[in-house]
Amino acid sequence: MLLSPIGANAGAPFRTDDPEPVEFQHYELYLFSMGMVAGNGTSGFIPALEFNYDLIPEGQFHLQTPIAFSTAEGGPTRFGYGDTELGFKYRFIQEDKSSPLPQVGTYPLLQLPTGDEAAGLGAGHVRAFLPIWLQKSFGDWKTYGGGGFWINDAIATKDQDYWFFGWAVERKITDKLRLGGEIFHQTADKIGGRDSTGLNVGVLYDLNEHNHLLFSAGRGIQNASETNRFSWYIAYQITGP
Repeated sequence: MLLSPIGANAGAPFRTDDPEPVEFQHYELYLFSMGMVAGNGTSGFIPALEFNYDLIPEGQFHLQTPIAFSTAEGGPTRFGYGDTELGFKYRFIQEDKSSPLPQVGTYPLLQLPTGDEAAGLGAGHVRAFLPIWLQKSFGDWKTYGGGGFWINDAIATKDQDYWFFGWAVERKITDKLRLGGEIFHQTADKIGGRDSTGLNVGVLYDLNEHNHLLFSAGRGIQNASETNRFSWYIAYQITGP
């Protein structure tokens, strides 16, 4: 059986996201690849485009358009357009550096079934994610996380609704280099499926003010052979204006 493409890395290069939108009337553009080896195959995006733009103060529009791939052990590799993702991030509590209170926001996502489900390139139905994210900074350290509920149930499929939670920590090493790591947990997204827990480590490097490189890699620590034997994310990011 072919695998469905893995979920998007929300807070690149990690699966855990943060509540911080792009600066007002600024944008981010990512050209990236991501994938996961699990069960008897590998699936992911190669390449994909992600565009984020801050439309209103504290409010960021999101669009992701991937070329997906899926391969099963001993079978052919399938390529094609994957599921289109739309979202809107809104931060409703700003961080107060004089108190322990974090910044807080939400980032609803909607995935449209534009990929070929039979080829393992899409879910075959609309999916939606409803999360809450928090973040707090301490000098060169930044920590963020939270989670939410994926609406994934569909008639005549084994898919089911599920929860995702994650927490990440980043540290500024130099003016251009940041290192980080995350731990995340997801309940089973299919009837009879297994929960999964995983770890990722990542690097964020600023080539200059507008050009950046991002990378992460990791694996599962719970039911890893079925859910996440190895995963990766690599991206080139342009920011502006």
